[in-house]
Amino acid sequence: MTKVHTHMTMSLDGFIADPNDGIDELFGWYGAGEVTVPTTVEQFTFSVDADSAELLRGYLANSGALVCGRRLFDITNGWDDHHPMGPPVVVVTHHAPEDADRWPRTTFTDDVTTAIERAKEIAGDKDVTIASAAIAAQALDLGLVDEVHVSLVPVLMGEGIPYFAHLGAAPHRLEDPVVIPGTGATHLQYAVRRD
Repeated sequence: MTKVHTHMTMSLDGFIADPNDGIDELFGWYGAGEVTVPTTVEQFTFSVDADSAELLRGYLANSGALVCGRRLFDITNGWDDHHPMGPPVVVVTHHAPEDADRWPRTTFTDDVTTAIERAKEIAGDKDVTIASAAIAAQALDLGLVDEVHVSLVPVLMGEGIPYFAHLGAAPHRLEDPVVIPGTGATHLQYAVRRD
């Protein structure tokens, strides 16, 4: 059965990037170990500890579709139509790029509910990953998220882009986490409570 989860690397004070979209303080754990985990894009290979490697291999094997917002899509140039995790991407945007045909594996839609529905269709029996803070918050408010995943990095950034902000339907209650200790990051996986 398809599961919808969010996954972000986050600082201890709740930020997924600095105010200028910088991630240098956060993504060091992707190169902090001895176990090599190749992605579907040759230039992106992780070198992590054994437990983080198992986690990343699971994400790679189970990713059926990825949902993001237009901002992340633009910052990454749409990953040149091939996200390192491998799956097709669904972008939530009110204005698709004029040259959208440059990204044939990418779907553009104008609302979160439609994006999740489309991503589930694309994913089949694999998982849908939401990789955008704003989209994750909206999807959580809409009751569309099954799990929240955090790779928690031991840094305090002081300011930046928060993982979850301006939640309209808070509080959202989560089950106790599955905790995977790693080098440079502690990985937390929380099932969303449905009560």
